Amino acid sequence: MQMRKLGRNGPVVSAVGLGCMGLSYGYGPATDTKEAIKLIRSAVERGVTFFDTAEVYGPFVNEEVVGEALAPFRDQVVIATKFGFAGGVTQRGMDSRPENIRQMTEAALKRLRTDRIDLLYQHRVDPNVPIEDVADTVKELIEQGKVKYFGLSEAGVETIRSAHAVQPVTALQSEYSLWWRKPEKDVLPVLEELGIGFVPFSPLGRGFLTGAINENTTFDSTDFRNVVPRFTPEARKANQVLVEALGRIAAQKQVTSAQIAIAWLLAQKPWIVPIPGTTKLHRLEENLGAASLELTSDDLRHIEDALAGITIEGARYPKSLQDRVSR
Repeated sequence: MQMRKLGRNGPVVSAVGLGCMGLSYGYGPATDTKEAIKLIRSAVERGVTFFDTAEVYGPFVNEEVVGEALAPFRDQVVIATKFGFAGGVTQRGMDSRPENIRQMTEAALKRLRTDRIDLLYQHRVDPNVPIEDVADTVKELIEQGKVKYFGLSEAGVETIRSAHAVQPVTALQSEYSLWWRKPEKDVLPVLEELGIGFVPFSPLGRGFLTGAINENTTFDSTDFRNVVPRFTPEARKANQVLVEALGRIAAQKQVTSAQIAIAWLLAQKPWIVPIPGTTKLHRLEENLGAASLELTSDDLRHIEDALAGITIEGARYPKSLQDRVSR
C-alpha cells in the first residue's frame, strides 16, 4: 500500500483509507458486529492505516466497532472521529459548544478503546458557535494529549481560514468525486495554500460510480439514498451517462469503474486521501487496488474529455440538510 502525508504537518497514512460509516449506519441494516470487525481487520492486513468513524454513526455503535477492531493494532493506525451533533443524534441539530466537544471526546475515547484520538473533526459547522471557540477547544484537547490533529468536515473557505488561525487544521473532509467537483473551485486552492490535507468521502458517489446501481435498483427502507434527490429513479436514469463513460474508460485500462474513480481522485493532489466505504471484502480489495493504478496525463485528459458536457441531475442532499454544509 502506498502512503501519503495528510497535509503539510499531518500524519502519514495509507493512500486509501476506510470509511466505516456504512458498517453501522446510513445504507440499510447494520453489519453483524463480528463481520464488521473482520472487515476492518482485513483492511489492516492489506495495508490500510486510516480509519474514519463518528459518534453519530449508529449513533455510537460505529465507534465501538472500530475501537474493538483496531485495539490490537492501535499504534499502527490513524483513527479519525467527529463531534458536532446534540447527543450524537443528527436529528437533534448541531452542538459544537465547548462543553459538548469535551464530553464527546471523553466518551469517544472510551468507545474507541484508546487514550488519544488521532484526528478529531467538527462534523458540521455550527452557526451558533464561533469557529474560533471550536478551534480553541480542540487546541486545549491537543495540549492535553487527548487529540493529535484537528479537522473540519464540509466547511467553507471562510470557516477554514478562521479555524486555522486559532489551531492549525490538518485535514478537511468533504464530498468530492467525479460527480461532485465543487471543491475544486474554491476549497482545494485554499487547502493547498494552508497545507491542509483533503479527505474525500463518498468518492464513489455513494456507490453510483461503481456501475452497480441503475434506475431499477431498490434500496432498503433505512437506506439514506431513498431521500437523496440524486438517487431518484429519474436522476439515476439521467446520470447513467456518466457511469457509461466511466465504464468505457475502465474497460480500456482493464480495471473497474470504481478503481478509475478512486485513482482519479488520487491523481488530483498528493495530499488527497479518499475513504471509500464497503461491507464486502471483495469490494474492499477492489477499492484498495486503485492505489496502484497510475493514471497518466493522457489518461486524465481522456477522462476530462469523456466527461465534458455531462450534467449531473439531482442535489446531493435533500433540502432539509442543505443548510448544514459548506459554511
